[in-house]
Amino acid sequence: MQHSSLLSDEELLLGYRQSGDASLFSELVHRYEGELYSYLRRYLGDAEMAEDAFQAAFLQVHLKCQSYEPGRAVRPWLYTIATNQAIDAQRRSRRHRMVSLDRSSAADGEDVGKLLDLLTSKEPAPTAQLSADERRSWLHQTVEQLPAGLRDVIELVYFQEMKYREAAAALNIPVGTVKSRMHAAVAKLNEAWNQAQPASP
Repeated sequence: MQHSSLLSDEELLLGYRQSGDASLFSELVHRYEGELYSYLRRYLGDAEMAEDAFQAAFLQVHLKCQSYEPGRAVRPWLYTIATNQAIDAQRRSRRHRMVSLDRSSAADGEDVGKLLDLLTSKEPAPTAQLSADERRSWLHQTVEQLPAGLRDVIELVYFQEMKYREAAAALNIPVGTVKSRMHAAVAKLNEAWNQAQPASP
């Protein structure tokens, strides 16, 4: 069997539909995660909503792969699904504007809050802390500046709520590498956070 990276988008999708081979699905996600996430972020104007919509879009790809018509271009089909998820996300956002970003529960994709808690836990002066929105914005901007390997792990584990084992499978790296990259990424974020804070008087 051909290596999945040599297959066309259509071959990946049809192969996954026929065999259920998760590596084929992972390859399809890998091919489109950069451009589809960027598109969703521009569309929604919010990194966290874009992450959620991206995850929901590929869940729909999994659910709808049986109805995909062979011969149809995969890329526009994916964009149609992603756009529909973005529209749904906007509707949900209008209904749930007051969701706390700092809850420590994993509900509603709020592991971001845990990371923020981790980054701000050693800040001695509460008045010097940024608002939750400002911290979230800072976090997304700083994550984007991380080396690709560290950024990928943060995005999968924190923003897409994957377990280390799932992230390892998605990135095709050992679980130990995921853990070490997570530690390195959090250390870099923590260092950047400490540098970004105004010095205490």
